[in-house]
Amino acid sequence: MAYNVTMKQLLEAGVHFGHQPRRWNPKMKRFIFAERNGVHIIDLSKTARLFKNAYQFVQETAANGGSVLFVGTKRQAADALREEADRCGMPFVNYRWLGGMLTNFKTIQGSIERLKRIEKEIAEAGESSGLTKKELVLKQRELEKLESNLGGIRDMGRLPRALFIVDPDREDIAVSEARKLGIPVVAVVDTNCDPDLIDFPIPGNDDAIRSVRLIAGTIADAVIEGRGARSEGAVEGAGGFTEDEFVAVENAEEVGAAQ
Repeated sequence: MAYNVTMKQLLEAGVHFGHQPRRWNPKMKRFIFAERNGVHIIDLSKTARLFKNAYQFVQETAANGGSVLFVGTKRQAADALREEADRCGMPFVNYRWLGGMLTNFKTIQGSIERLKRIEKEIAEAGESSGLTKKELVLKQRELEKLESNLGGIRDMGRLPRALFIVDPDREDIAVSEARKLGIPVVAVVDTNCDPDLIDFPIPGNDDAIRSVRLIAGTIADAVIEGRGARSEGAVEGAGGFTEDEFVAVENAEEVGAAQ
């Protein structure tokens, strides 16, 4: 498996359609080919080149034992992000980004432990549990809320090595936290985004479901390829850090406070 997305696939998925000119970010000018029928058209030759760069980075990250956190909370991206993250075994956030998910990860871990604890209490609920029907209902409601917010990262024991984001303009808090901690960001940048905030920008349509699925699916493929190479011991000269070189969870708050 290697990067094999064709120009035809990008066109058919509508990756080239941007926003109306009145909504553009001037920093995206270098990625815009033209204006057609009231919308900006993204230069797919540049998309293809940068997409390949992002793929290679993600592949190398996974090959070195790193995890990639998939982030996309907008309606058009939520399902695709969850499905592709699940397919490649990576954590995801597709409902709501809670402030401090990265910079205050130790506290977030406490909430994850509570989620697991409530899950266990409900599973073991019975006559001997001591819980009334009302208490059980309240715990179920709390569990649903925690699951929506944290279910996708419940098994993420350390900070991720990279983030893959759909619509960094919407997910600006996630981008800010990643930058503060020095975590590289791969992102789909539409014509209203600031590409300068992204380490590996992929110019493209972040509103069309087909576009999001194509890009997210390809990033998931990169993770799978990297993991396969790692398991076979076939990685030679790949950049990035190993899992053991991740920023330790216990140091997350200290790193954030120091910057």
